[in-house]
Amino acid sequence: MPLIIICGTPVSGKTTRAQELKDFFVNKHGKKVEIISEDEAIIKLGYEKNSTYLDSQKEKRVRGYLKSEVLRLIGKDGVVILDGSNYIKGYRYELYCASKASKSTQCTVYTIRNHDEAWEDNLKRQSVADAGNTENISIPYTEEVFNALTRLRFEEPNSNNRWDSPLFTVQPTDELNLEDVYKVLFEKKPPPPNMSTQNPPLTSSNFLYELDKVTQAVSKQILEAKQLNMDGEVKFPDYPGCVLEAGYTQFVNPQKLLRLRRQFLTYAKMNHSNEDTSKIGRYFIQYLNKTLTD
Repeated sequence: MPLIIICGTPVSGKTTRAQELKDFFVNKHGKKVEIISEDEAIIKLGYEKNSTYLDSQKEKRVRGYLKSEVLRLIGKDGVVILDGSNYIKGYRYELYCASKASKSTQCTVYTIRNHDEAWEDNLKRQSVADAGNTENISIPYTEEVFNALTRLRFEEPNSNNRWDSPLFTVQPTDELNLEDVYKVLFEKKPPPPNMSTQNPPLTSSNFLYELDKVTQAVSKQILEAKQLNMDGEVKFPDYPGCVLEAGYTQFVNPQKLLRLRRQFLTYAKMNHSNEDTSKIGRYFIQYLNKTLTD
């Protein structure tokens, strides 16, 4: 499920653009669209908007909730639109990694507006709120929060950053090129996942059992050879042609062998979970020949 991150300062048209995008994808392309709203998340968590932006812990919980909703929906058919300020560069990078791990495409829509004009519209919201009619308007920002989100905290997206790209920057009077948004989401391949975004390979319970059993058996043979003061090669009947090199038993003690075995278990789970378990013993012996003298 492609992801669109709406990013912008207060009263710059974020929610309007989110609804415009939803209408376009639903009506023209028949796509299922989910809008994840920051304002709605704040209400669901039982917070008030202005106090949330003045409390780092509350704001962190809101961001965590929004990210969990993105992770829940991304990867399915349709489009996910994250409607919020998303003013933190590192947070946008986290979302980029999440979409990359899900092999989904992504773009950023950055809404910008003149500071004074936005503040004037915010005051109009305040006037309507004071009159008691808040049914169809967003809760107005206090001046402290408005200035903080506009001038102090906002980390502007940059098209040179891979997590902000492709970047569509629009002012309220601009026409958003909706077809271009569609093309980058549905006609381009998603970025390939890498080690930082891929989940480790799944391992079966049988593989884990065999892995543990085999490495324990090899370790036991090595410790027995050390007890017998064998300084030559240690041979392993179950693995013809595999030996622990001569003299290596002098570097062995139970604690060190246990540590190396644990390191190998982690390595094997990540790299050999799809291979024949009969090869694991040979890999472990090779691993010990390379690491015992370190």
